[in-house]
Amino acid sequence: MGIGPEDAKLTKSYMSVAFIALLIGGALGLLQGLERAGLMQLPHWFNYYQVLTTHGVLLVLVLTAFFTIGYFYAGLSHTLGGLSSKVRKVAWIGFWLKVIGLVVAVIPILMNKASVLYTFYPPMAASPYFYIGLALIVIGVWMCAFGAFISVAKWRKQNPGKHIPILAFFATGVFVLLFFGSIGVTIEVLTLIAWSFGWKATINVLLSRTLFWSFGHTLVNIWYLTAVSAWYVVVPKIIGGRRFSDTLTRVVVILLVISNIPGGFHHQIVDPGMTQTLKFLHLFMSLAIGFPSLMTAFAMFYVFEKTGRRLGGKGLFGWLKKLPWGDVRFLAPMVAMIAFIPAGAGGIAQTTNQLNQVVHNTLWVVGHFHLTVGTSVILTFFGISYWLIPYISKRVLTPRMNKIGIIQTIIWTVGMLSMSVAMHWVGLLGSPRRTSYTTYGDDATALGWDPYLLFLAVGGTFLIIGVLIQVYAVFHMMFFAPKGETQFPIAEPEMPEETTPLWTDRWGLWIVAMLLVVSMGYVVPLVDLIVNAPPGSPPFITW
Repeated sequence: MGIGPEDAKLTKSYMSVAFIALLIGGALGLLQGLERAGLMQLPHWFNYYQVLTTHGVLLVLVLTAFFTIGYFYAGLSHTLGGLSSKVRKVAWIGFWLKVIGLVVAVIPILMNKASVLYTFYPPMAASPYFYIGLALIVIGVWMCAFGAFISVAKWRKQNPGKHIPILAFFATGVFVLLFFGSIGVTIEVLTLIAWSFGWKATINVLLSRTLFWSFGHTLVNIWYLTAVSAWYVVVPKIIGGRRFSDTLTRVVVILLVISNIPGGFHHQIVDPGMTQTLKFLHLFMSLAIGFPSLMTAFAMFYVFEKTGRRLGGKGLFGWLKKLPWGDVRFLAPMVAMIAFIPAGAGGIAQTTNQLNQVVHNTLWVVGHFHLTVGTSVILTFFGISYWLIPYISKRVLTPRMNKIGIIQTIIWTVGMLSMSVAMHWVGLLGSPRRTSYTTYGDDATALGWDPYLLFLAVGGTFLIIGVLIQVYAVFHMMFFAPKGETQFPIAEPEMPEETTPLWTDRWGLWIVAMLLVVSMGYVVPLVDLIVNAPPGSPPFITW
């Protein structure tokens, strides 16, 4: 157990890019929130839609991808006895492909030639170099996925009959989803490159949207699964407890991998060209993702209550007082878990046909996104950083830095709560997403949104303060904190791992099951959209 200097350098590099992206993307998010609230007007040379696109690329694609890969590569190094030189080389190639791809994608955005709200959604057409940059990012992610698969396969060969260490098991699930979930969008991006260069006159819009969402929501659940890995594996160790069940932990990962990709179809409930029967099938597939989340809620609160009572907690809720609320490594992911309760309920609303009709193109969806990713996922990432950064830097978390982390967590929570609640509420009143501020000719309904949009700006102000504190904390812990040894916290299961059935580790079987479920969801609509293709669309530039 442990991490060598070369593996630590790899994770440090990934973490540095992740938190630099957080800093820039967070600052742009504040500008975006202030304009959306009508408090400022961005200049024509860097307008709202450029800001929105850059904010999305940096936070939704760069921050999450670089953090996830850096975190799991540290976990693979720690639990599998270090990375081989071959795997490190693959991970560095992936790193530079992603960095080059980011630069190539951002330049057209800054030139106002790719203000497509960070999506790959035709008929809006960006510069072909925007799509080329995104393709390089995806290829870089694939390289890292292959590196992880090589590491796990090598370990299994050297340890026949043993279970894959639990964090490596989570990493396998995440990288399986990253690879297979991005195949559809890669095909789409290749066609978009030809279309935006003018080599193809038109594009099949509905087919492109379907390929996009085979990846879009899968990506969200990749971040969620990364956060869940810390909930199951790290948090119980920090509070002095044990994992609820090794078998349940592995089954949750398997279920999320098998059921995830078709879940993205609920983003297309309002799309024409899809039969009601098909939408009903995908409604069931989308709701299926909720089942492992409920299993996680049960397992985690079991661990919390049992640990709290073992530490002396009495009465119905006395165990809550015994949890280490003054430890940022626990507080941040705990707030993230609590936030996922309303976030998950909101997701069910958006998955349901009738309710989706009400909220689909409103700020409700943006509020939901900030509650799930911006709170449940990102706060967990912040909590991880307070032990992972000292661990890879051979430094320690000081009481002062822990206190700063507590303050940062509170500020972030207040900011996200203010922003997300306002977005949910004003979305129900009809305020659209993906638009800059307008009163629609002083329409009474639009003017009624303004008080709620002010809370959006207030939340954004709190969040940029939280961003500055978090970035300061990360780089202080990386380079200036006192030197020392920090533990990589991995909780032992309550029951011995030997009782876990070995079939849980048969990843070949689970990948086949995943592909069967994906085929059930996508073969019929994709064949129909290709054979009975609607008239194609030329590119549109709306900015």
